[in-house]
Amino acid sequence: MRIKAWFFAFSALAFAHSAVAQNTPSYIDETASSGVDSSYLGEWEYMVGGGVATFDCNADGFDDMFLAGGTAPATFYVNASKRGGALSFKAQTSGLELDKATGAYPLDVDSDGNTDLIVLRVGENIAMRGLGNCRFERANEGWGFDGGDAWSTALAATWEKGMAWPTIAIGNYINRREETSPWGSCTDNWLHRPNGNTFAPPLALKPSYCPLSMLFTDWNRSGTPSLRVSNDREYYEGGQEQMWRLAPGQTPTLYQDTEGWKYLRIWGMGIASYDLNFDGYPEYFLTSMADNKLQTLANNDPSKPSYNDVAYAKGVTAHRPYMGGDLRPSTGWHTQFEDVNNDGLVDLFVAKGNVAEMPDFAMKDPNNLLLQGPDGKFKEAGEAAGVASVATSRGAALADFNLDGLLDLVVVNRWETAQLYRNTSSSAGSWIQVKLRQPAPNVDAIGAWLEVKRGDKVMRREITVGGGHASGQSGWWHFGLGDAASIELRVIWPDGSRGDWQKVDGNGFYILERGKPGAVTWSPE
Repeated sequence: MRIKAWFFAFSALAFAHSAVAQNTPSYIDETASSGVDSSYLGEWEYMVGGGVATFDCNADGFDDMFLAGGTAPATFYVNASKRGGALSFKAQTSGLELDKATGAYPLDVDSDGNTDLIVLRVGENIAMRGLGNCRFERANEGWGFDGGDAWSTALAATWEKGMAWPTIAIGNYINRREETSPWGSCTDNWLHRPNGNTFAPPLALKPSYCPLSMLFTDWNRSGTPSLRVSNDREYYEGGQEQMWRLAPGQTPTLYQDTEGWKYLRIWGMGIASYDLNFDGYPEYFLTSMADNKLQTLANNDPSKPSYNDVAYAKGVTAHRPYMGGDLRPSTGWHTQFEDVNNDGLVDLFVAKGNVAEMPDFAMKDPNNLLLQGPDGKFKEAGEAAGVASVATSRGAALADFNLDGLLDLVVVNRWETAQLYRNTSSSAGSWIQVKLRQPAPNVDAIGAWLEVKRGDKVMRREITVGGGHASGQSGWWHFGLGDAASIELRVIWPDGSRGDWQKVDGNGFYILERGKPGAVTWSPE
């Protein structure tokens, strides 16, 4: 009887979560026709990772794409799509054809206007300097970047105050030379801080607990970001989730329970952040194996990093497959908040997939697309939207590849071809997309906040490098506007200075350049 009661209770819950909002987006799988043909391959050392980096490397406004290959060479694709048309990519020799790649993150390290790429690998990590026109060269020696020899699985970057060069945190997984007994063998994470216009030798962040995601984030809006680290409890001993306090010129220190940081152990795999409740502070979604969390700052109190888990209340536990009949727990990887239907409320994507063939976890584990409603709760729409793949997924990116204002989707799969979906929604709301520019250093204004005032609500997003799982993005920052024909927009720059509110029309691309009045309208034509 207990088994029956449990089954019917679960079935009712699954039915409730399968309800789909009327503004469900429509996606078409265009992998076969797009020219994308890349898989993430490898066994033991590649069970994690499998990332994608999206960024514009030839200044045409369209996002190009780097896909990690694991034991196969990484593949770089130049975007050949037309505005509003089918998605089209062409593989191109770029200098990025690196083997043993687990993921990559774009950022303009030297602030020369060309996006660079930090490639994570099983072995030496490599900083690839952008030369323009989608060409790259190795820069480890010239930049003083020590790539080490570890199994790297996470990255986050920021610019500390007064520094000409970024600070890069790299998360390292288990000691791959302890294959027969890996438990408890987590290797040290590294903090690459600047030394003028190069990097100083990396600083070990101890203790380290096998992270699969990192994020520099200004959690309390103090103006100084901290480093969140999400760790995989499968391999560490005595560890937990972490947040490091950083101050320029000082040794990083961990937030402690005496300061409000709550002890939490999960199979931490991905981090996504967004101000969901319009209170000015970011919420954090943490993927795991069956135990996903949605954290909100307790009592809106920025004096201490204390968080409440509201995943169940908001409908984003995403702990089991919602189709296919497999009742075993899910395994979540990359995650991202974006507004896929342009209704002015960000939604949540989660890439899913068994580590390999772990018998206690679902083998056919569809990716989640959770749509946020006006009440702040989310409902599953992955199957209805057309993105409920049951491939063994890892990294992903939501990006507007054909510049029609609708966010498309790329998902990297282990042992199978990556999948590319075009958003073809016909009933989506209006939108804007924004790029930020400021004088060197930090020309892309990493650490800024973008604010959009729509009616009595202010939507806010923090400009970050990191989070997700082994996947990074730069370029256009997207906001859905619902039925608003125009909105007000402003930037809070990384040093805390506030730009003026300015009115812009919906359905347009805008460049905001520090020190210059007004938003500049941009068009791919």
